[in-house]
Amino acid sequence: MSIQTVNPNTNKTIKSFKEMTETTVDAKAAKAQETYLDWKQTSYSERADLLKKVATLMRIRKTELAKTITLEMGKLIAEAEGEIELSADIFDYYANHGEEFLADKVLDPEHGSAIVRNNPIGVLFGVMPWNFPYYQVARFAAPNIMAGNTILLKHSSIVPQCAAAIEELFEEAGAPEGLYTNLFISGERASELVADKRIKGVSLTGSEKAGASIATEAGKHLKKVVLELGGNDVFIVLEDADMDKTVEWAVVGRMNNNGQCCVASKRFIAVESIADEFIQKFKDKLSKMIVGDPMDAKTELGPLSSEEAAVHLADQVQRSVDAGAKVLLGGKRPDREGAFMEPTILTDLNPDIPAYHEELFGPVASFYVVKDEQAAIDLANDSEYGLGGSIFTQDIERGKRLADQIDSGMVFINHPTWTKENLPFGGTKNSGFGRELSELGIHEFVNKKLIRVSGINDPF
Repeated sequence: MSIQTVNPNTNKTIKSFKEMTETTVDAKAAKAQETYLDWKQTSYSERADLLKKVATLMRIRKTELAKTITLEMGKLIAEAEGEIELSADIFDYYANHGEEFLADKVLDPEHGSAIVRNNPIGVLFGVMPWNFPYYQVARFAAPNIMAGNTILLKHSSIVPQCAAAIEELFEEAGAPEGLYTNLFISGERASELVADKRIKGVSLTGSEKAGASIATEAGKHLKKVVLELGGNDVFIVLEDADMDKTVEWAVVGRMNNNGQCCVASKRFIAVESIADEFIQKFKDKLSKMIVGDPMDAKTELGPLSSEEAAVHLADQVQRSVDAGAKVLLGGKRPDREGAFMEPTILTDLNPDIPAYHEELFGPVASFYVVKDEQAAIDLANDSEYGLGGSIFTQDIERGKRLADQIDSGMVFINHPTWTKENLPFGGTKNSGFGRELSELGIHEFVNKKLIRVSGINDPF
């Protein structure tokens, strides 16, 4: 397997890494299991101290770490720095609140006493994507290390320097060997590794195909799995929306991370009374975006993560046009080196067109006009995905009522779907299952053990 840093701004290879041998991987899994036996005995304060050191090191090295993100997958440099800050916040959050979240829950049986205690379960295996190289790892590793588990992690093959840097952060923070371990292996070998008896749980963020592969192996071996997969989030604009601010958020929602975000706003649905105004303002803003080098602070839209990703997205657009979609803006690859795609808007979509159903992972927006709010909800729910969604209205109670009807794990009112360390993150339908972040995220991979104390003569 090729594990390389390829700069998507130029499509030039910067650095290559060797895939680990089976012997090496086996030794690392053995060390993770050995370390778990010690780590589960540590106090919450010891675990918190380590997480805080990792967070501090992230902030100290923010500029360096952010540049590596931008070099490897093309994120705008300011957004890359923001990702490092968010990741550090996640480590601090679980350091500060993990003990509280994992405290014994006291029950009240008719006789005697009982508690539910949260115990760690062992070595966990994470398979993480390239689009947020530090954040995705932080939201998996931080709560589970705080809970007393140890981590084996297979990162995306296109961000190997980020993958290695995360392991180095733990080492520099003083983590015992085996607490957090980076594995340079292929996706196929990752699926095979799920069968290892030392691994007790698996978390994957990625494509439906990868999720199905990992979940199949986890099911065969009766292991808990958390999946965060694709999304086709709606951005619903009602007639009473604050139009200028809504358009600003529409640009952010679609173009954040160069459009490569699971919870990016992808399907823009406007009621007909304000549809023309919205789409004209949205188109004007997208058409003026500065496309260029993501290291340049003036750039507003950088490349996709790889040439393969750009070719795939352009093909999705072309197949949709061939099936009857109209291109309102863009639609092509710009004439320049690198993995770039023009800001694009597709219209006239119907269920026979690929873009109606497929996740467009890049700077391509799908636009729909509907008669009223019920039609907006019906269209929103006509998707195999159910990750996030947005509703823009000045009537907050109306927004809440409509949010309750959307089949997704998250709905934001007057803001694009986004993430914060203290808010739960996850979806439904083909977008996966399980939750990360907030208090919910620390409870996915623990054994909720009942401890019941009864008098010797107490009845059942």
